[in-house]
Amino acid sequence: MSIQKALVTGAAGFLGSHLTDALLADGFEVIGVDNLSTGDYANLEHLRREPRFSLLERDITQPFDPGPVDTIFNFASPASPEDYHRLGVETLLVGSAGTIHTLDLARKYSANYLHASTSECYGDPEVHPQVETYWGNVNPVGPRSVYDEAKRFSEAAVTAYRRYYGVSTHLVRIFNTYGPRLQASDGRVISNLMTQALRGQPLTIYGEGAQTRSFCFVSDLIEGILRLARSSHHTPMNIGNDVEWTILECAKEVLTVTGAEVEIVFKPLPQDDPMRRRPDLTLARSILDWEPKVMLREGLQRSLKYFQTCVDAELPLPTP
Repeated sequence: MSIQKALVTGAAGFLGSHLTDALLADGFEVIGVDNLSTGDYANLEHLRREPRFSLLERDITQPFDPGPVDTIFNFASPASPEDYHRLGVETLLVGSAGTIHTLDLARKYSANYLHASTSECYGDPEVHPQVETYWGNVNPVGPRSVYDEAKRFSEAAVTAYRRYYGVSTHLVRIFNTYGPRLQASDGRVISNLMTQALRGQPLTIYGEGAQTRSFCFVSDLIEGILRLARSSHHTPMNIGNDVEWTILECAKEVLTVTGAEVEIVFKPLPQDDPMRRRPDLTLARSILDWEPKVMLREGLQRSLKYFQTCVDAELPLPTP
C-alpha cells in the first residue's frame, strides 16, 4: 500500500506545524508550503532530517503545482490581529486567490480538501453559543474585515468547488486556540498575557475584561481536524473548547499558572472586538465523537515552558 501524501499550506505556522507533526505521526508523507510572511522555520526545525517531509517556500496567491497529493489542508493565512492589520491586502489575497489555487489542485488530483476557517465568520455574534447555521454579524468594512471577509469568501469558494466540481471538501471553523509555537508577539489573548506575566509587566485588558472567549489547546484542535478530514461531513463544523471565560478570568488564570505578582491595567476596547465567543459543539460531538479534553489551566501549564523560552530569548512584545 502506497504512503498517503498530504499538502499543508501555512506549514511553518502555529497550527500548520502541529498539523504536520500529527500527519507524519499517522504515516503520511507531507509537503509543506509557506511564504514565511508570518510562519517561522523554527516551528519545523525538528523535521530537518525527516525524509517524509519537505518544505516549499511559495506564495499560494500565485499558481503552483507540487505534483499529485491525496489530501490538502489549507492553513495559509495571517491569523492574529497584529499580522492581518499589518498584511491586510495579503490576507485578502491568500483567502481568495490562494484558496482558489489550492482548490484547483484538489480538483486536478482528486484530493480530499480541508479548509481552515474561523469563528470570526460569526463576527460579533447575536446568537450564543454559535451554531454552524448562524450566518454571523460581521462588519464588511471594519478593521477586522480583511480577515473576516477573506475567510467568508474562502468558505463560499470551498462550497462552490464541491457543488459544481464534486471536490471532496471539509470546512472547520476554528475557535481561539493556544499552545506551544503560538507567536509570543502576535497580540492574541494568551500570548499577550503569558509574555507580560513572565516579563513581570502589567497584564493588559481591553475594555472591562467582560468579553468572553473559549480557549482550545492545540492538541485537541488538531485531533478534531484530523477526524473531520476523515469524515463524510462537508458543511462547516465548529472545533474548539466550549468552556467560556471572560478575559479578566483568563488573566487571573495566567497569574496563577505563572506565579506573577503584577497589576492588571485596562485599555479601550478595539473596534468590532467580539463581546462573546463560544462554540456549539453538538455537530463535532455527534459526528466525530470528539470533544476537548485539555482545560485552560492545564493548557497554560503545558505552554509555560514555551513562553518562558520566548521571554528568555527577549522576543519583542506586541504593540500596545
